[in-house]
Amino acid sequence: MSVFSKKPAKLKVMFVDEMNDLQSQVAEYFLNEMYGDMYEASSAGPKWDCIDCELISSMYQLGYDIRACSAKDFKAKKLPKKIDYIVFLEKATYDRIKDIIPWESKQILKDFGRKTGFEAATDDLELYHCYSAMIEEVRKWVEETFRDPANLESLVV
Repeated sequence: MSVFSKKPAKLKVMFVDEMNDLQSQVAEYFLNEMYGDMYEASSAGPKWDCIDCELISSMYQLGYDIRACSAKDFKAKKLPKKIDYIVFLEKATYDRIKDIIPWESKQILKDFGRKTGFEAATDDLELYHCYSAMIEEVRKWVEETFRDPANLESLVV
């Protein structure tokens, strides 16, 4: 490769959950950390809320610092104009907005639910374990799914 060769363009991926407060933040973090040389990850939601405080704390306790991240809705100025793949992380959100999102992008659906099983936690430690399990599930999925960009086409819905 010549020193004048261009690097291949990074694929732009946006992760979506309802309020950009949970799984989408985790997926964005891990994709940028693991495969930032191949992808430019962002996240947003059709609605806006603050990032879940318990999520921030749990990530930090696990050694992942997302304290500087912020939740964004689809109107945020920080979002890319062109997105290659929109990855919905909640089926209910996908079903509701898949046809009206403001980007012409390929869509992928991976339903992590919305705090599925968290209501069973009876104390802070059990709640931390719920968050930790969700974080690890998203981390593993990002690691496996985005390892080879050529495989993404097979996931398009």
